[in-house]
Amino acid sequence: MRQFYRKFHMKRDKKQKIAFITGVTGQDGSYLAELLLRKNYEVHGMVRRSSTFNTTRIDHLYKDPHKKGVNLFLHYGDVTDSNTVYKLLGEIRPDEIYNLAAQSHVRVSFDLPEYTVNTVAIGTLRLLEVIRDLKLESRFYQASSSEMFGDAKPPQSEWTPFQPRSPYAAAKVLAHQLVGVYRDAYGIFACGGILFNHESPRRGETFLTRKVTLGVANILAKKQDKLYLGNMDAKRDWGFAPEYVRAMWMMMQKKKADDFVIATGESHSVSEFVELAFGLVGLNWKRFVKIDQKYFRPTEVDFLQGDFSKAKKILGWKPKVKFEELVKIMLNSDLKKVGLSLKIN
Repeated sequence: MRQFYRKFHMKRDKKQKIAFITGVTGQDGSYLAELLLRKNYEVHGMVRRSSTFNTTRIDHLYKDPHKKGVNLFLHYGDVTDSNTVYKLLGEIRPDEIYNLAAQSHVRVSFDLPEYTVNTVAIGTLRLLEVIRDLKLESRFYQASSSEMFGDAKPPQSEWTPFQPRSPYAAAKVLAHQLVGVYRDAYGIFACGGILFNHESPRRGETFLTRKVTLGVANILAKKQDKLYLGNMDAKRDWGFAPEYVRAMWMMMQKKKADDFVIATGESHSVSEFVELAFGLVGLNWKRFVKIDQKYFRPTEVDFLQGDFSKAKKILGWKPKVKFEELVKIMLNSDLKKVGLSLKIN
């Protein structure tokens, strides 16, 4: 993929902004790429090399780089590889860098702690060091997480102390604090978006919300008998991913870099999510859901609820899609995915 870069980059409009996205093939990366392309950015995405293509979420955006007017370019690379990161950023010299790359599954981070810290925390450090060393004028966005708050009393805001309860959360805390250090020490425009749980039909199928909506669709389609879950009492602040991606972009347009909590201000338990998803198709969830201890974390985060008042005041951002509508959006998508014509209104 990278061979297309040098040839086509020289033809760009000098007034056109350039963005670089790590994790472009993920849920947030795909929505962010869409948003930036609509805003006429030249978008460069970094893709990890694997034996199978993992670009499903952005396939609809990709066009042959030989055609005129193409604004999306993909490059093989990994935030664990300093040399590649250095070369790519040195060549592209983007106006905006969005660091969305991570091993982002909290439960898996207990099984892969070293890899999680390497991608989440040290990966962020590598990017910041390249900006500093090359003296890039790039603005930097770091995808921070509500998991950093851990056991902190809700509602959690930008001033709530972090109490991480997983390797993933601890790595995110380090990455977030590095952003503050490089902002203050070197004058880099670096901001951290502390995003609470945000979901969509593009959420990975192993993540709780998507596992539930896809499970409901499969059960209704007679493709699955049971749905196995873990902690049903955990409470989360769930929002809609495309709206949260817009908040990322809004942070990067401000005159001064800062950190912002992005959330809905509402919290619902896993059991509420499950009950609603099954109830929308007329099923009693208790007949189909089984608890499996392997899905419990060694240390749990019980209650996350965000206070987004700072983002509302400074960015003018607020969520539109709330809990029930979010579940309907995801469920309708998965019902269609399994071939059912049923639509939830």
